[in-house]
Amino acid sequence: MGALKPWHIIVFVVVLVLLFGAKRLPDAARSLGRSLRIIKAETKGLIDEDNNVAEKAEPQHAREPLRPTEIHDPQRPQTQQPYVDPVQRTNDR
Repeated sequence: MGALKPWHIIVFVVVLVLLFGAKRLPDAARSLGRSLRIIKAETKGLIDEDNNVAEKAEPQHAREPLRPTEIHDPQRPQTQQPYVDPVQRTNDR
């Protein structure tokens, strides 16, 4: 039960021939093969492209420890930085 037996394959082929005809089956198989080849080439290209990008990429912001001057000192009042709109900042560049 559940195993694919040779007579299952024969019935499947007969149904395909009856549905599509003997002329159309080779064309359908050929176009399916071309499509699979195209998909394989494109995925390989994407993988290669991702590897190239990963090799060239550098970290944009490295993590550094806080300097003693950046640590909050409760004795010293904090000066608040003025608010800068991120959109305006990118437009200024």
